[in-house]
Amino acid sequence: MSAPMLFPGPSALDMARAFRRVRADPLSFLDEVRDEFGDVAAFPVPGTPALLLSGPDDVRHVLQTSARRWTKNTVQYSALGRITGDGLLASAEPSWIEHRRAAAPAFHRHRLAAVSEHVVGATDEALRGWDVGRAGPGEVEVSEVMARLALDVVGRALFGSDLSGHAERLLDATSAAAVLVVKAGRSILPLPHAAPTPLNRRIRAARREFDRLSHEIISGRRRSTARRDGSGDDLLGLLLDAGLSDDEIRDELVTMVIAGHETVAAGLTWTLMLLAEHPSDQDDLHREAVGLPVPPPIVGAGAAAPLTRAVVDEALRLYPPAWAISRRAAAADAIGGRDVPAGTLAIISPWVVHRHPGLWEAPLDFRPERFAAGRDHRGAYLPFGAGPRLCIGREFALAEMVVVLTRVLADFRFDTPPGWSRPFAEARVALHPRGGMRLVVTSRVGSSA
Repeated sequence: MSAPMLFPGPSALDMARAFRRVRADPLSFLDEVRDEFGDVAAFPVPGTPALLLSGPDDVRHVLQTSARRWTKNTVQYSALGRITGDGLLASAEPSWIEHRRAAAPAFHRHRLAAVSEHVVGATDEALRGWDVGRAGPGEVEVSEVMARLALDVVGRALFGSDLSGHAERLLDATSAAAVLVVKAGRSILPLPHAAPTPLNRRIRAARREFDRLSHEIISGRRRSTARRDGSGDDLLGLLLDAGLSDDEIRDELVTMVIAGHETVAAGLTWTLMLLAEHPSDQDDLHREAVGLPVPPPIVGAGAAAPLTRAVVDEALRLYPPAWAISRRAAAADAIGGRDVPAGTLAIISPWVVHRHPGLWEAPLDFRPERFAAGRDHRGAYLPFGAGPRLCIGREFALAEMVVVLTRVLADFRFDTPPGWSRPFAEARVALHPRGGMRLVVTSRVGSSA
């Protein structure tokens, strides 16, 4: 006889009835589960419990205070690891500790100061294609522009390389990988990775493409390193100097390309959408942007542009690119005052936590003032995770988004096109607008706006 369910949650029949909707729109399903069953809800899966955690105390317990008991040994990270390998996002200790120590200096504040020009250069390069905005109002596929811009920043700032020669292949490989990872993570009866299924063959093909691209970049750096003293102080140079193998460096490079550029690109896209819907906020940010030096500072970017930083924070609350975090209990623990056995799966959705009506006033409203200086949302706000596995690139990503926005909003205005309706938020590896994000772009240069 199985043990009685410790926590409330949907029944097996409920799950069967909702099966198609769960796969098509997991975000609204998780919202409804939290609304109906509370901050700890159990899913009816065989074996050990699977729990949706939405309360800040439980979230903080799993990700921070008891983090050593909760590992990334989950289907979500296993699926991601089939593409990224043993990179920082999907890896477990002890390799994670070694790699994080090697990579950490690339994200120190003194390094951020050196990459401001890289961010501005990549932004200016992206904006050169917006002649439609300068000639008069015209629609632009913003999500595509932000994807290329963010990839360019990753290449210039972290790998000391202009990835433009690899951009098409990297973007295509990343897009394909995102779809495959989600399919693998949602597989009901996952088969061995070696099984000759169509999905496994496509995953292996995507991985081979990343292998080729990564080793081209790594071998190019090794050749240039042979001609000078030292490998450089960007991420790629630090990993080379740490003595990591080419395969280990490949895993970190792919992780940064997928996680780093996807997160920033999605965050910028949703931010510009929200600003197009709220023109008065956008005008405030424009006035703040034109008062900044060129290039704007990346160290202390939030302090130099506090309104822009507050808008970024609010956009990441409403549309957190990393919409799901999972952990598995390596040892018995307690959740919500009740014992849970080893093997328990914890599912934490920043999307759900950020829209929790008990934690946020009018949670669906766009209110950047929530993030005025001094306000503390600890435990209820986790766009980059929390605890020891907090995203290593958090400060870099936030500063990058602020600098890009100040640069873009100084020269351009964004509006919604006629017949506007918000794109569906598609839960892939990151949260993307299904079908893209077309906005009307108009130049502010030479106008009094």
